[in-house]
Amino acid sequence: MEERIQEKLKILADAAKYDVSCTSSGSNRKNDGKGIGDTGSGICHTYTEDGRCVSLLKILLTNYCIYDCAFCVSRSSNDIKRAAFTVEEVVSLTMNFYRRNYIEGLFLSSGIFRDADYTMERMLRIVKKLRLEENFHGYIHLKTIPGASEDMVTEAGLYADRMSINLEMPTEVGLKLLAPDKSHTEVKRELGVIRAKTVQFDDERKLIKSTPRFVPAGQSTQMVIGATAETDRDIMQTADQYYKAFSLKRVYYSGYIPISTDNRMPIIGTPPPLIRENRLYQTDWLIRLYGFDVQEILNETHQHLDLDVDPKLSWALRNFHLFPIDINTAEYRLILRVPGIGIRSAQKIVAARRFGKLRIDQVKKIGISYNKAQYFIRCVDTPFQLNERDEQTVKQLILRTSQSKYLKNQFQQLSLF
Repeated sequence: MEERIQEKLKILADAAKYDVSCTSSGSNRKNDGKGIGDTGSGICHTYTEDGRCVSLLKILLTNYCIYDCAFCVSRSSNDIKRAAFTVEEVVSLTMNFYRRNYIEGLFLSSGIFRDADYTMERMLRIVKKLRLEENFHGYIHLKTIPGASEDMVTEAGLYADRMSINLEMPTEVGLKLLAPDKSHTEVKRELGVIRAKTVQFDDERKLIKSTPRFVPAGQSTQMVIGATAETDRDIMQTADQYYKAFSLKRVYYSGYIPISTDNRMPIIGTPPPLIRENRLYQTDWLIRLYGFDVQEILNETHQHLDLDVDPKLSWALRNFHLFPIDINTAEYRLILRVPGIGIRSAQKIVAARRFGKLRIDQVKKIGISYNKAQYFIRCVDTPFQLNERDEQTVKQLILRTSQSKYLKNQFQQLSLF
């Protein structure tokens, strides 16, 4: 590889690491045997030490940018090394890395140089060259440029597997504070275009089988958490609204990393605790997959998530009067709400109890986290006094057990050495 390309790659791959929304599952693009690569049912990921996904060739087209967003390392006022790939260089890198089995696909984002359409046109040329000239069938995740024309966004959707556009801040107030040139209105417009075109193409495919698939892996967005003063409730309400309005596949929550010296940014000596990110993702799962409403988890009384325990356990402790439930008669939706019981375990419980009443040992074998669940369920042989606790006592018992297990695991790992 030429030294000039290596230098560009070093700069633009490093600049892209702050974008966490690089999921690669959900597409089913088929290879007819004449092309290169295959998305299959998704791509396996590897992660760096800071938890960033690196399974794709994850780069910016350029880190030149006309915007001066306070939280962004590529902002126009920041004194950093700048670089820009040509269309041909990105195509060549992708194909060469794929043939060497370094990557399984491409994640392409960009700063905005000159204007949105100028940048989007070059990104469109890249994905078209990969698909039409290189016959590349691997995974492509394309970041949409805010303000780009509807025609270019629509055409890009015919070649990309997933598209996304960053919401940046959870609220318009926070966005205007740190990125006054950007607007949630532009984000909504482009998310709306992709949503409408997806529905249109799906409807046409029901009549004409040869209709191409449009963004088959769906669309996503990302929010920076901790740079502005939004509560966890504000964040999750925004996420819920976008899920419902635009049928997003995922919302990503990126904890603010103090990489900027801009005086608009909060002064933080150390990065915010990653546990907040984790709790937001757990809440996101409860809303998308477990049937919870945002207001059940976060409301006027509880505007922030409990960092000590996961949001499902926190909700159960606040609603302790609803428990324990009888594991042998409770509805599936109630079993899902028991701390320590996941979707698969709940399904197994419902299937298993058709053959007889479930006992404690049987429920444990199903794979639930019994250390948590035991305070919220009754089996046939559950001792009556087991559930006679108050919520604060239960919380302390669970935390004590979790800490004990953690210390035991640490001791076992140390003993290996």
